[in-house]
Amino acid sequence: MTIEHFDMLLINGHVIDPKNGVDGLADVAITAGRIAAVGRDLNRALAGRIIDVSGLVVTPGIIDMHVHVYHTRAPEGDPEGLSVAADAHTFRSGVTTAVDTGTAGARHLRHFKQTVIDRAKTRILAYVNIVDQGMLGDFEQDPRTFDAELAAAAVEAYPEICVGIKTAHYWTHADYDALHTPWAAVDQAIRAAALCGKPVMYDFWPRPERPYEDLVLKKARPGDIHTHVFAQQFMTIDDAGKVKPFMREARARGVRFDLGHGAASFWYRNGARAIADGFAPDTISTDLHNHNVHGVVIDMQTTMSKMLNLGLGLTDVITRSTANVAVSLNRPELGHLSVGACADVAVFAVQTGRFGFVDCGRAKIVGDKRLECQLTLRAGEIVYDIAGVAAPLWTEAPPSYWTLPGTPVTVNPALSGHVKP
Repeated sequence: MTIEHFDMLLINGHVIDPKNGVDGLADVAITAGRIAAVGRDLNRALAGRIIDVSGLVVTPGIIDMHVHVYHTRAPEGDPEGLSVAADAHTFRSGVTTAVDTGTAGARHLRHFKQTVIDRAKTRILAYVNIVDQGMLGDFEQDPRTFDAELAAAAVEAYPEICVGIKTAHYWTHADYDALHTPWAAVDQAIRAAALCGKPVMYDFWPRPERPYEDLVLKKARPGDIHTHVFAQQFMTIDDAGKVKPFMREARARGVRFDLGHGAASFWYRNGARAIADGFAPDTISTDLHNHNVHGVVIDMQTTMSKMLNLGLGLTDVITRSTANVAVSLNRPELGHLSVGACADVAVFAVQTGRFGFVDCGRAKIVGDKRLECQLTLRAGEIVYDIAGVAAPLWTEAPPSYWTLPGTPVTVNPALSGHVKP
């Protein structure tokens, strides 16, 4: 097929597209909100708009697979509201797809869709909580709220947004002795996932009667995801500072491990040693919510920068934030820059210097690299441009410089800079 026109052409960037094996200097062309071409020295004459991204890294839109963005409902256990507004926190980190992990259960999924998902520019996907009322509240401790059939039916009702089942805050309190079973939430989540053909994401706190090793070796199925892999409660590192063999065995079984940083789920004493021993998370995510956006998580690019300074290469970090996530979500249309794919694109500067990064125990590492998003495109539209990468100098701006969308003005060129409303 002969290409006759590009709406936009990003030139001279270092393109990292792990799914397609691209890692080097290339241009990225966009037409009608889709990737039109990726390659060296694409024809500038075909471009309606050229954006020079020399010295910057161009990647597929980042996918944060663990966030809480159901901000239109404040659960009873958190009256201030757990969730953030997605668009206010995604694009500044190059994130174009955010996955809400179980904030909504089946009872509230439709409301979540209508009041948040359908109104956001960010693509929002969702894990449905096995608890019919979602998060947060004492009801999470009551096995009578674990409704596998209802959760599976909700997933099947909204296949365009639902990617799996979530189980989280069941601590097996003794308040419900008649129904008490240590694995109630996990077992019902697996049952729901089997009914709708989706994976389970586990947020888990081990107990003597339900050890973590049993979760990843006996309960979790291939394709299921354990999030918060480097949290304090998981004894995954032995006395010699090495990863315990059962973790590698679980990975070999097909269990996937997600970072899920959060306010209390990432410690360097686990993560740094595991990564040094060759056990990096399969996916990088933030567990972003209102109680960690000002520390310790901040945003996705900060979380990615931590991984970069713990020894993962830049391509490894991008892989675990794009292509690997798409695999975990079973969304092959996401996380790459293939021709015809939705033009979700992130552009980063890799800064060098001396930077501190804090974990959940308020301890830090000092690194020499930091990612800073410069430009984000969602479906071919510029939604973030902090440094004006796509903007002309004001002295060279076209006549449209004098107008704002939806604000009619007239310009008298003789006034040289004066705008008349």
